[in-house]
Amino acid sequence: MRPELVAKYRHQRVPRYTSYPASPHFTDAVTADTYRDWLAAADPRSALSLYLHLPFCKSMCWYCGCHTTVVRHEDPIWAYLAALSTELRTVAGLLPEGPVVRHVHFGGGTPTLLPVEGFRAMMAELRTRFCIASDAEIAIEIDPRTLTPEMVEALGDVGITRASLGVQSFDAEVQAAINRIQPFEMTQNAVTQLRAAGIQGINLDLIYGLPRQTVASCVETVRQAVSLKPDRLSIFGYAHMPNFKNHQARIDTETLPDADERVAQLRAMEMAVLASGYVRIGMDHFARPDDDIAIAAEKGTLRRNFQGYTTDAADMLLAFGASAIGKLPQGYVANILALPAYLKAIEADGLATARGYRMSLDDKLRATVIEALMCRFDVDLAKVAAAFDTPHEAIMPDARAIADLAGDGVAHLSGTRLIVPDAARPLVRSVAALFDRHLDPEGGRHSKAI
Repeated sequence: MRPELVAKYRHQRVPRYTSYPASPHFTDAVTADTYRDWLAAADPRSALSLYLHLPFCKSMCWYCGCHTTVVRHEDPIWAYLAALSTELRTVAGLLPEGPVVRHVHFGGGTPTLLPVEGFRAMMAELRTRFCIASDAEIAIEIDPRTLTPEMVEALGDVGITRASLGVQSFDAEVQAAINRIQPFEMTQNAVTQLRAAGIQGINLDLIYGLPRQTVASCVETVRQAVSLKPDRLSIFGYAHMPNFKNHQARIDTETLPDADERVAQLRAMEMAVLASGYVRIGMDHFARPDDDIAIAAEKGTLRRNFQGYTTDAADMLLAFGASAIGKLPQGYVANILALPAYLKAIEADGLATARGYRMSLDDKLRATVIEALMCRFDVDLAKVAAAFDTPHEAIMPDARAIADLAGDGVAHLSGTRLIVPDAARPLVRSVAALFDRHLDPEGGRHSKAI
């Protein structure tokens, strides 16, 4: 990326567009009663996805942007699992019979920190409460530092099909700077155990822009990561936002790479991954060419949701647990963030909806445009608008803004077709922001574009 582009875009803050509108724009106008109505109105022929948030970790990684809590014993986890069971029962009881679950995702936190018997019971309850397809993808996020042989055995027994392992960096100096000591051999051992248990889908998550990280250490991390032969790799940029995540203040900002160095790290990592035989998926994912997600990208059916890029085309994402966000045809529902308040709400009402967003036709149109840009980097605005019975002029971005992006080589408009060139993929969020009616350019709630 040209230095002048780095200088121009590096201070812009834009959403990651795993949803539109982004979650800061949700309001308390959507309540538990709203959620009940939306669930009752579900189409029995719907395909479902389930997301379960397990907000517990053994220690806090200082770069972390997730909603999680450090626990020293199991009592809080068992209390949480009881509440989660109540929420599952409530939601399942509100749905009409018929919807089939195609995807299940356990996120965190560290889902595999759960007591093994608690995890087995939760999976059994899911299969009791919902109709889970025999070929459903069941994925879980894993911290190799706390993974036990007993949990690996349980993962295989309950039918986990995909494991996503947090790596971030294999550089010991970087690991010390982010409070996450995880030698390569530890990750290698976890991958070996998971495959032996029959879990063949392996994802590895890497991060650039961390303290004390260099281009050389980034490339070495990629080399070690691909030696494990994962099916998929993700490469995310670290978002330093200590105003929202207080523990990030423990990171010395003097050790963070500047924007030029971040771009150099990203480019070097991308080149190393591509040279290893992986193909690019969307903005920040990579996969083996024969992986389902690579095939979806090739066919133009790739999707994007709160878990990032996915093959999941379900009509509804039902989310459970503190801070979890779901999506239904009518809009978004978000649970209470604070753990004690979540437990109290579930005990009182069976649901913990705190806020959400009811989508208008215009919102759905813009969400479709943004998702197409994020997934395919190419969208015909007239075709999308026609599908919503709307004139394309209603969503055409400002001509001056388009001309500015075109002059930078970030995007160009051919008739009503908007295209983001391959070299500009890291800035696709800036292009998507053209269609974001809710975005506050001066707001600081989102990560930097670079």
